[in-house]
Formats: sequence, structure tokens, C-alpha cells
Amino acid sequence: MTLPRQTLILLATLGSVALLGGAFAFQYIGGLAPCQLCLWQRWPHAAAILIGLVALATGWRGLAWLGALAALATAAIAVFHVGVELKWWEGLASCTAGSIDGISTADLLDPTKDVAAVVRCDAIAWQMLGISMAGWNAILSLVLAGIWVKAARTA
Repeated sequence: MTLPRQTLILLATLGSVALLGGAFAFQYIGGLAPCQLCLWQRWPHAAAILIGLVALATGWRGLAWLGALAALATAAIAVFHVGVELKWWEGLASCTAGSIDGISTADLLDPTKDVAAVVRCDAIAWQMLGISMAGWNAILSLVLAGIWVKAARTA
């Protein structure tokens, strides 16, 4: 069974809506603050949603290739993040070293100041079936990229 291109684009767009919505739910309902790499993974999903909306409105097939590129971009960032979490390679200095750059000594020592903890990219905050949020994002984003490619290739 082959789904029409518009249906595939709608599925891929809704997939990014679900993943981005899930990230915001973990942050604002679950209280899990995102690290820098988590934030970077959100932007391509936002782009994919915008691309999907424009593609649905215009019917232009070429936009599906851009949607696939956006999904692949977030998957690539997520794979990098998984590697950092599993200590396969070094992560960003700004979120793996417990950096307090930009926070003055006075603010650190002042008990009346609320200084948020640095969210580390190399620490797994949540996982399901042994797969972290970044891992799930990588897997599901690759599935979405496949749907985008199928949409681009469907007449």
C-alpha cells in the first residue's frame, strides 16, 4: 500500500510535532532541563514542521527533500549526543565539564542568588529500554527522514 505524498508529509510533520512536544513536556512537565545538545536537536524539528506546513499548503514535492534533510540533521546531532552520553567521544566543553563560565564569583557565593546547575550533555537524564532521549530522537528522526524521502519520491 502506497500512501499519497500529502499523507506522508503530514505524518512526517506530525512526527516532528510529537517529538518536539515530547521534549517540551519532559522539560516543563517532567522538570528535566535540556542540555545544549538537547536544545540543538529541537531546531531541525522546528524547521521540519515549518517545511511540512509549507509543503502541505503548496504541494511542492521538492520541500520533502528539505524535510528529510532537517530530520537527518536532528538525527545526526542526536547520534553525536548519544556518543557523548556513552563516553565514545568528547562532547562540548560548555556542557560536559560542569562549566560555570559566565557566572561571577560573587553570584556563586551569594546565597540569595539562584544559580542554576549546569545541565551536562554526558549524563543520561532519562532512558527507556536502555535508550536515552537522544537515542530515541535519533531512531525516530531516522524513521521520519525515511518518510520524508518516500514523500519526495512519491508521484
